[in-house]
Amino acid sequence: MHIETPKNKINKSAKEVFEFLIDLQNFEKLMPENIDKFEVINEDRFLFALKGMPQIVLQRQEQSPNDKIVLGAASDKLPFTLTADIEALDDDSCEVVLNFNGEFNAMMAMMIKSPITNFMGTLSKNLGNL
Repeated sequence: MHIETPKNKINKSAKEVFEFLIDLQNFEKLMPENIDKFEVINEDRFLFALKGMPQIVLQRQEQSPNDKIVLGAASDKLPFTLTADIEALDDDSCEVVLNFNGEFNAMMAMMIKSPITNFMGTLSKNLGNL
């Protein structure tokens, strides 16, 4: 299953956005209002839970300075990645696209597609409000 947000123009440099995203504590600022729990476990891992949903632990898997950050599920039960692709437009602005890629059976994909699409949209919108 693949979900991609529309390009989101941000009035910050690619470097500023990248540095914001590699500090995992900042993801709390991007979370939806219905967040139930958020905790940074270590510099590469954090967990969060939305009301009525199970806890999810994300771990930094890859990063390319000012360009890309890949977070992945720390559990093999729901294997997925969340990637932020950052493209500099000029010295003071960039575009960010969030990509979700997961391997789920058809039933699971049908159940989670809408909540994940909404979640991704909220992350993207809140990132644009930096």
